[in-house]
Amino acid sequence: MNRELRRLQEKEEKRARERRAKGQAARPKRQRVGLRQFFSEVRTELKRVAWPSRRETVTFTVVTLITSAFVTVYTLGLDIVFKESVLKLVELIA
Repeated sequence: MNRELRRLQEKEEKRARERRAKGQAARPKRQRVGLRQFFSEVRTELKRVAWPSRRETVTFTVVTLITSAFVTVYTLGLDIVFKESVLKLVELIA
């Protein structure tokens, strides 16, 4: 590494240290809020949520159940096929 690159690296390290020192000094320590205020804020945020309608919820639930059933049956099929294949392979070898 030549002198120029070393100087550039030292400058970058110095800038990074200054940024870290400035960030730590400028950031005030946050106070904890009380339990009542916490739940009040949670309730306010939940009022802002765009909740799905009943129809959307039912549709999403049905799609999830069908997809889960398909993946379960597919995995079961693969398991049976691989098990039988391994058993036949072991039978041939022994």
